[in-house]
Amino acid sequence: MGYSDKDMDEGKILIIDDVEMNRVVLGEIIKNMGYYPIYAESGEVALEIMKESCPQLILTDISMPGIDGYELCRILKENEKTRDIPVVFISAFDDPRDIIEGFTLGGEDYITKPFIPEIVKARVGVRLRLYEANRDLMQMNRRLQISVNEQLRQMELEKKNILYALANIAAQNASYEQEHMKRLGCNCRILAQGMQLSPLFEGKISDTYIDTIELAAPLCDIGNIGVSTEILHKETGLTREEITIKQSHTQIGAKFLSDLYVNNDYNDFISTSIDIAHYHHENWDGSGYPDGLKEDAIPLGAQIVSVVEEYCTLTERGHTREETLDIMDKESGIKFNPDIYNICYKISRQLC
Repeated sequence: MGYSDKDMDEGKILIIDDVEMNRVVLGEIIKNMGYYPIYAESGEVALEIMKESCPQLILTDISMPGIDGYELCRILKENEKTRDIPVVFISAFDDPRDIIEGFTLGGEDYITKPFIPEIVKARVGVRLRLYEANRDLMQMNRRLQISVNEQLRQMELEKKNILYALANIAAQNASYEQEHMKRLGCNCRILAQGMQLSPLFEGKISDTYIDTIELAAPLCDIGNIGVSTEILHKETGLTREEITIKQSHTQIGAKFLSDLYVNNDYNDFISTSIDIAHYHHENWDGSGYPDGLKEDAIPLGAQIVSVVEEYCTLTERGHTREETLDIMDKESGIKFNPDIYNICYKISRQLC
């Protein structure tokens, strides 16, 4: 609803009529119901009052100089802050066309003059009870939505924890150092931050993207969980069939991530994770696998991970930072996007 509880003036009913006697008569009926009447002699005055006070219900005459009741209702219903306040029209006329016009504009009810206290009380009472019931329903829905969102957040967190646990198992199967995946995510974040400052990438790298790639990068080799450790540990002499099996970890990982989230929103995290798992072994010149993509046909996240994974792998094998960069420099433009490698080179002292 437009107004929150703290905005609402409990028990106040705004009466708008250019005839003072009508305002007085309605005001007495409202007081007898236990509510507090607020008076306005025109639509213009009513709008000024509502800048400071929000009633639970509005009783407005239709035929008034200046802003009439219909126009006032239209204005209120177009305003997000006032559109949910019930409007009841009051008029000396009971032409069905007038009633239909009022309902078309969003009015909730219609009271004719002269006023019969019992009818006024009945119709006002019904509108107030409906309004309060709708307000209670909205509050309940808000509480329910908060509860549902928290449960969904917890479920997503648990799924991510499961994914990271599986990624760690896959890393262990491939004999990676214990901190390899953590380093990979951290360094992808640092590289993405450096790219964000470059005119070449500033339109592609947002703060949200930086957070996402840090979380998604460690899942790059999750597909290794589907490859035998015998093949993963075999460093030389792989047969053509074994090479194919080893390279299939990219497709295994992408399919695993896609299947796991088949009934969930396709959010940035999982979309980026799938791209990275599938394409992080593609090469800039098109010589990589599994699809032989080249240059910017390779998803940006996979390009970033390709550079960082090589840096992490070489330094973990004992190469110094300078030695690692010299090796990678020879692969720039072949294996890596040269623009990303150049940024990596410039910020390499910040990498962990």
